[in-house]
Amino acid sequence: MEKYLKSTFYFDIQENNVQEFIKDLVKSKENEIEKAKKLYLKVRDGFQYNPYKIVLNSNALKLSYLITKNYGYCVEKSIIMAGLSRAIGIPSRLGFANVRNHLGTEKIERILGTNILVFHGYCELYLKGKWVKATPAFNKELCQKFGVEPLEFNGLEDSIFQPYNSDGSIFMEYLKDYGTFEDMPFDLFKSEFQSYYGHLVGQKVEDMYVTEKFPIDF
Repeated sequence: MEKYLKSTFYFDIQENNVQEFIKDLVKSKENEIEKAKKLYLKVRDGFQYNPYKIVLNSNALKLSYLITKNYGYCVEKSIIMAGLSRAIGIPSRLGFANVRNHLGTEKIERILGTNILVFHGYCELYLKGKWVKATPAFNKELCQKFGVEPLEFNGLEDSIFQPYNSDGSIFMEYLKDYGTFEDMPFDLFKSEFQSYYGHLVGQKVEDMYVTEKFPIDF
């Protein structure tokens, strides 16, 4: 289990800004379940979901950089959740899957050319002797906009994308599971993204930016 607690290139939990970010949770006398729940809400709602700014550069996916922003897409927010969990002593790992978004906006589907979201990120935390899935991607305000209950996380049960929205329409459908990873599998992520969305790389399409440059001012 030690490997799921260690610092890595992407989970650079030893950095000062990471330690500052979680200092209140570290000092808290609450148990690990309560800490994990608070951290989940902090990541889910503290970083607005934004799939329109993607940097295909490994440095742009380091935890210490990601927490300097107030937004992120599913991969970034999963790295934040998993990395901060390690920083407070909870073993974590990353998971990825392809999902079909039945209620995606016309804009994002037109840009991507599909309603398949490739390499959707989530994370798993080791709590009470078992791995539990956590998906902090969609913030509360965004869920309310699309008529979907925001995903909650109780630290004991898997929290993954809802299959249906509030009126019973299909919302998310899992198509492919890549499995779990001790660290961010950047090369696999990049190759899958380019395979499905190669037409976006190096271009500005409407309001979407996909670049390999880092840092970049959007």
